Amino acid sequence: MAALAYAAPHFWWGAGIGATFPGDFASAPHGTWEAAVGYWVMGAVAVAGGVVALALVRPWGQRLPRRTLCALSLTASVGMTLWGFTYFALQYLLAAGRVVSAPAFAAKDAHPQAAWGLFWYSLFVLWGLMLGVAAWNRLSSKRTH
Repeated sequence: MAALAYAAPHFWWGAGIGATFPGDFASAPHGTWEAAVGYWVMGAVAVAGGVVALALVRPWGQRLPRRTLCALSLTASVGMTLWGFTYFALQYLLAAGRVVSAPAFAAKDAHPQAAWGLFWYSLFVLWGLMLGVAAWNRLSSKRTH
């Protein structure tokens, strides 16, 4: 569900709908390869990640190589969790005055829509942790049988 919650907005952003966009949607790239990768490809990657996550807990996933599936899932888990925590560390450093936004990003960081970043990066942390637990359970369940 988390993968679909992440994928859906990427698809509607790609379609030109700015709802829940973490920043100024009007100044974001549209109609470029950056938009195609940022919206459509990332949405497709999220859907594929959802399928991989389901493979960890559904019976049809038993047909896939356990160690490969778990290694990919644990790697993705660490990456997503660190990506989310890094955002919160940066927000702390900005709030504490330890770092300053680059001029190119100052307007984006001050935009009211930037608050959506708290939601999206929380989702990265949550999804990363859930994926790691699912992969670990799949890996350890085979050891006990």
